[in-house]
This record gives sequence, C-alpha cells and structure tokens, in this order.
Amino acid sequence: MNEFRAARDFLLEHREDYATAYRDFRWPELEEFNWALDWYDVIAAEHPDRTALWITEPGGPESKLGYAELAARSNQVANWLRAQGVSRGDRILLMLGNQIELWETMLAAMKLGAVIIPATTLLSSADILDRIARGDVRHVVTAAAETAKFAGLSGEWTKISVGRVQGWLAYEESEETSPDFSPDGPTRASDPLLLYFTSGTTAQPKLVGHTHASYPVGHLSTMYWLGLRPGDVHLNVSSPGWAKHAWSNLFAPINAQATILVVNQGRFAAGPLLEEIVRCGTTTFCAPPTVWRMLIQEDLGAYKTSLRECLGAGEPLNPEIIEQVRRAWGITLRDGYGQTETTAQIGNPPGQELRPGSMGRPLPGYTVALVDPISGDVGSEGEIGLDLAHRPLGLMTGYLDDPARTAEVMRDGYYHTGDVASRDADGYITYVGRTDDVFKASDYRISPFELESVLIEHPAVAEAAVVPSPDPVRLAVPKAYVVLAAGHTPDAATAESILAHCRAGLSPYKRIRRIEFADLPKTISGKIRRVELRGHEESRAEGRRPAEFWEEDLPGLRS
Repeated sequence: MNEFRAARDFLLEHREDYATAYRDFRWPELEEFNWALDWYDVIAAEHPDRTALWITEPGGPESKLGYAELAARSNQVANWLRAQGVSRGDRILLMLGNQIELWETMLAAMKLGAVIIPATTLLSSADILDRIARGDVRHVVTAAAETAKFAGLSGEWTKISVGRVQGWLAYEESEETSPDFSPDGPTRASDPLLLYFTSGTTAQPKLVGHTHASYPVGHLSTMYWLGLRPGDVHLNVSSPGWAKHAWSNLFAPINAQATILVVNQGRFAAGPLLEEIVRCGTTTFCAPPTVWRMLIQEDLGAYKTSLRECLGAGEPLNPEIIEQVRRAWGITLRDGYGQTETTAQIGNPPGQELRPGSMGRPLPGYTVALVDPISGDVGSEGEIGLDLAHRPLGLMTGYLDDPARTAEVMRDGYYHTGDVASRDADGYITYVGRTDDVFKASDYRISPFELESVLIEHPAVAEAAVVPSPDPVRLAVPKAYVVLAAGHTPDAATAESILAHCRAGLSPYKRIRRIEFADLPKTISGKIRRVELRGHEESRAEGRRPAEFWEEDLPGLRS
C-alpha cells in the first residue's frame, strides 16, 4: 500500500508539471493488493467524516455517506454475501442503477476477492442470458424492478434483490450483519477483479478482464488527467455497467480522496443538471460529448458554478464545444482518451497548453506509438498502439476465453487500440477515427471526426455523423446524418445552409455532398454506431430518402 500511496502522491504533487510527471512516474510494483481493504478502508479511517458518496435527484431526495460509513456498510454486505455462498473467485453480475447499494456491493465484492461483472439496467433478457453464460455467473445482484428480466433464464446462480421480491434473497438483510470483516486470505494484485462487456459498436461485445491492480491502481493515470485533489466534489455523467463509471465514479475520485457526486435524472435535462452542479459546489465535472452538446444549448454563463476542471471523454470533443465552454465559464474543457481495455492513456492534464482538436499527450505510465496498419512502421500517423515493452499497469489482461482475439490486439509488441491518430512535433495527438470509420472519397482519405467538428459549428446542428455514401464517379462521397437543434426545420433551406457552412470550412476534397436529417443509432452506452449508418448507405436504393438532400438538389450549391 505504501508504494501505491507514494505513486499517487507523486502525481498529486506534479498535477500541473506534465514534463516531470510523465518522465519520472513509475507504476507501483505490487504482489498483494486489495484496493478496498488496503486503500479505501485505510483512508476511511484517516478521514472518517469526509463525504465519500453524494447522490442527488433534482427536486427530490438526496443521500450522503461518509468514508467510514461506506466502509462499515461494505463490511456488512461482504459478511452477508459470504453467508449466501459468495467466495473468492466467484463471478457476480451486478446490475444496479446509481444507488448506494451499487458502491456497497462493489467494495464488498473486492473485499471478498469475488469477480464483478458490471451490467447496465438497459439490458434485455437476451443480453442478460448472454452475460450469465459467457461470464460464468454464480451470483446476481439487481434491483427489484429488474428481476422480471431474469424470469425463465437458465443456470444456477444466487438471486439477490435490492428490494424484496418473492424467490429472491433480500439485500436488506445485510443490515443485520456485523460491520467487522476479516478476509479469508491475501489478494494477489494479479487476481481477477472486473469483467466488462464492451459496448460493441461493430460486433458482439467482448469480455474484457481487469485485475486488482489494472483498474484500481491503473486509474492513477485517470486521477491525474481529471486533475482531482483531496476534498474535491467530482461529478461524472455515466451510467453504471460501463467502464467509465468505474473510472470516474469510483477509482479515480477515491484514489484522490474526493467526493463522488451523482445526479440522478430519469430523463436527461440540462438545466436541472446545471442547477445541481451549482448547488452542490461541484469542483470537477466530466461528461461525454453528447452531454456537452446538450449543455451548450443552455445559457452556461447564467450558472455561477464552483467548477475548476471540466472534462470530456467517450468520444472526441469538437473544438466548438470547447470554445463555448471557455467563453461561458473561463474554463478550458479538456479532452482525454482511453478504452474499456485500459485506463486513461492520452489526455490534456491541468495547466497544459490545449491544441485545438487534440486529445492531448500520453499520460504518465503510458508509452504511445502510432503504428502504420499496413507496414507496421511507427511514425507521426497511424493506429494508436501501447508499447508492450513498457506495458502499462492499466492495460487489461486480455479478452476472456478468446486467446485468438487477445493475440490479435497484442501482436508485434503493441496493444492495438483500433483507433487512428496523428501526432505533431510537440507530441500532441489528434484523433482521426476508428480504423473502420476512416474512408476514401475520390482517392482521398477522409476522417469523419474532422468533418463532424465543422458540422457542429453550425447553429442548426446538435449532433452529426459522417459516413461514405456510394457514388458512381467518386466511389464514395461524404454524407452527414444530422440531428437538428431545437427550433430548426429539416427542410431544403436548412440543408443548404449547413452544406454551405461546411464548404466554407473544409477543403474541396473533403466537401460533404449529401445530408440526411435523422436520429443517430447508438449503442446502449451512447456511442454512435457509424457501422449501422454505413450499412444503410451500402444497401441504399436509387433516389432520395425522406429528409435527404444532395448538393445537386440545392440551387445555391450547384457547381
């Protein structure tokens, strides 16, 4: 534990000294480590009254747990789960919303040495059956409202419900258990802790394995990127079940001894969220670009916040969003990059120059190479790869029961992310796109993200996705699927205005030549499924779809 604390303190000390932090940081070498016992319980004893978890509902009730209180409750849950047959190495499917029991169970399972499979409450019965089967699940913890999804599913697993349901064990009985917990033995840092099903933008979700070191300790890089300090109130907009929730709603803020703030909304509303940010004295705030795109529709300057750090993750941040936040709050909205398979790899840490469009530089503990997908040469542009000769602690162990897929992404001395980027002379890395998303039009390579960043600058555009659309002359031309901002009409005049704006901001070979107003298909974690949009285009019939406009249809754009 002392090595972990020393590494953590080093990053806190150099939070705005990137050169020193990157050059001198070393991952702690741990043989035995249980984050819940060796870190959380220790700092809970040091700061018993500091708020660990604060859950609010705009206009509704709120709950607060201090560090010591959450430690005691997780001990009770651990003792009770042990009495129900949960033992070291058992796999627990954890399907809860943002409620106190989620954090209690996460800590309790860690203390027991059990393996957690987080799951979103948006899963269907078929999704759940797949996770139970492929995850070899022995126990399920879910909310009473979700238990109907498990009816008739095959398998032998303990049924635990938060809220009393006939035929399920009642989680509430854990409140009668002793708060004194003793582990049944040491936990090796290399023991499995988490299994994440990825969101699957292009294929069946993969099952990603992480250890008691790779995520709890690996998220020191995330803590550094977020710019967290002890005593911060950190809000992260993310749903349970996805890796980013563990990133910023558990490991990174607790590593920094901060408060985890959760704002529960049945349906997202920007205004009430901003009001809670102000009311709760939020100091650090992270949200995906989808949320930021909705927030900038509000008058941000009217909300007098206590924010020091604003961040975006999940997909690249468009420069227009960054500029609007800067104008309203005087805060630089900082981008970062990572995956379910890793912790934060690349980012703009506090106090550093922000290059427009760049997601930053490699974070402490990560050695990043850009690898040419064809030749394997390392240069200034290519697939983002992590050098396995300097293997980062935050990298997954591999894909569960899929050695071929694991070997494929770990080939030739690098972990291959599947994302393409470029790097400038100062080391700043700019996202280009997924290897599957980049396409050619008239023999020019096109990055959808670059075109989307120009699209979103237009006031009528709330969200956009660019894909290739078949063309008999050019092979393919860029086409934009657009979600309109409130108050705009999906007609020819709007299409012409948007396409004219793009002409002014893009080189001629990058010209968006077609536009369609439509909702964007997304995974249940909120990522745009461009693969589905490409499929629509590849299978398209001749002619125009409803709400689709081509530049040759529009008199002001004919050339």
